[in-house]
Amino acid sequence: MTAQANSYGITVDGRVIALDPEGYLADLEDWTPEVAHALAVREGRVLTEEHWEVIEVLRDFYRRYEMAPAMRPLVKAVGQALGPDKGKSLHLMKLFPESPAKVAARIAGLPKPTNCL
Repeated sequence: MTAQANSYGITVDGRVIALDPEGYLADLEDWTPEVAHALAVREGRVLTEEHWEVIEVLRDFYRRYEMAPAMRPLVKAVGQALGPDKGKSLHLMKLFPESPAKVAARIAGLPKPTNCL
């Protein structure tokens, strides 16, 4: 996989992936694990297995409810899927500093969660 980034999008394996001004995918269908890696690199992040667990929970949540969860529903969904130790806001803050719901949704290829500033 090769990835490059600019202010208009990212290029993954020679394909330009358009982003909105906040760095979310312009077309949710463009998401792949390689795109997630490129989005993470764009933000200076390295995805670990724990990150991928949360990304999968987020993508499953979106498939079920057609929306990206804000922080409280995200904590609850992670807790239900991965257990009470991982279903804590402190754990999510460690993985996705700043705003876990927004950052994780962006890397997971989902729209910005509603009620997130």
